[in-house]
Amino acid sequence: MAATEAEIEALALTLMRAWVAGDAKAMKKLLARDFMMLAGSTPPQLLDRPSFLAAMERAFACTRFTFREVIVRAQGKAAWFVAGAELELAFGPKTWTGSFLVTDLWRKGTIGGWKLAERSLGRLDSDDSIAGAIGKLQLWK
Repeated sequence: MAATEAEIEALALTLMRAWVAGDAKAMKKLLARDFMMLAGSTPPQLLDRPSFLAAMERAFACTRFTFREVIVRAQGKAAWFVAGAELELAFGPKTWTGSFLVTDLWRKGTIGGWKLAERSLGRLDSDDSIAGAIGKLQLWK
């Protein structure tokens, strides 16, 4: 794995650990000023940086996470991080748990290095036949 890809994967882990710890100070250092999170709910919901940080301190907790399949693709001064993940999220008394697709867009600035600009969270389809059908379409196999 190239240096950039390894660095992005390490930053994604650091960010998730900060969220689990409820460490808003560490999270602020990793989030771009124009950060946005899209939650794959029905209907989808957006949280900007101030909303996410305030929610994290009040009621939006990640109590457990495990990344599985991780793909990082560097594109100049940007990088995509995509991972299958098991997440346990809490909104006060309500929980949202299970298999998710986490998609991040990281941007490298001249000051401060890599920052998370965009994050999307969406539940994964549990129908194994979908992955198999799509896998058969891959020309490299």
